[in-house]
Amino acid sequence: MNSLVKILITGLVCLCVSGAFAAQGDVSYPARPIRLMVPQNPGASVDNISRILAARMGEELGQQIVADNRPGAGGTLAAEVVAHAAPDGQTLFAVATGTAVISPQTFKKLSYDPIKDFEYISLFAITQNVLVVHPSLPVKSVRELVAYAKANPGKLNMANAGTASQSHLACVLFTHMAGIDVVHVPYKGGGASVTALMGNESQVTITPAPAVLSHVRAGRLRALGTGGTQRSPLMPDLPTIIESGVPGYQSSGWMGLLAPARTPKPILDRLRATLTKVVEVPATRELFERQGADPTTTTPAEFKKFVADEYARFTQAIKLANLKPE
Repeated sequence: MNSLVKILITGLVCLCVSGAFAAQGDVSYPARPIRLMVPQNPGASVDNISRILAARMGEELGQQIVADNRPGAGGTLAAEVVAHAAPDGQTLFAVATGTAVISPQTFKKLSYDPIKDFEYISLFAITQNVLVVHPSLPVKSVRELVAYAKANPGKLNMANAGTASQSHLACVLFTHMAGIDVVHVPYKGGGASVTALMGNESQVTITPAPAVLSHVRAGRLRALGTGGTQRSPLMPDLPTIIESGVPGYQSSGWMGLLAPARTPKPILDRLRATLTKVVEVPATRELFERQGADPTTTTPAEFKKFVADEYARFTQAIKLANLKPE
């Protein structure tokens, strides 16, 4: 009987200890490769930059981080996977602007809550939107573009990546705040809209820097201004749209790292510390910058507030575009 009691007591102690470790997170994390859900096709800007981060973080964590591309439905397909995944740090989400602040306002029903079903870890990149024109357009600044558009109402085609895309809403907000009349032309994706611009089928667009930076450098497009509150370190000589005559205009893309809700804090802390460490490495920053992204990091609280501010900004643009949830 005494032996049986000892065995039972030992078992209970082991259960308590293992429960304590479970509550604190797996001390051996990560014990196997991590899946990173990416809401865009391979080769898209979010995919390229996320893969750089994944490779660097994987090296630091000692386990590979494997990108799993789930494009479509405004990024909600990838978000659903993460929202319903086990909260063990083995499934993460490379969230971007469209998925976090546009889709929740343009889809009637989602199978997840964009705030409550995720743990916010950190931003890792800002991709400033850039106002670009076809080189044949006789304008060299934002002010000149606004003046030209006012003198030629309805004659400029303004390309975007599709209805309710980030570039569409950035363009709608710009034309409203600048007080100009253009024809908004939706294309099937950012690549198609940029191709149309280079072919002079459309004459102007506002789109994430990674999509046009190489074309600007090659002279195939002309950049007039950036959408951030401050000049981009990648294009320090290019003024912001704000300082170029459209006060208050702001529109940038961004990327951040999320985990499923209820992921243990020790795991979240390790992921954030690892992300911060690798993003601050000069070699990583250089790779980000080559893709047209400004490296950045935040605390979880700062990240969540940032998303809330972006949500409000895009609410204004969505109303201006007269978009209804579908």
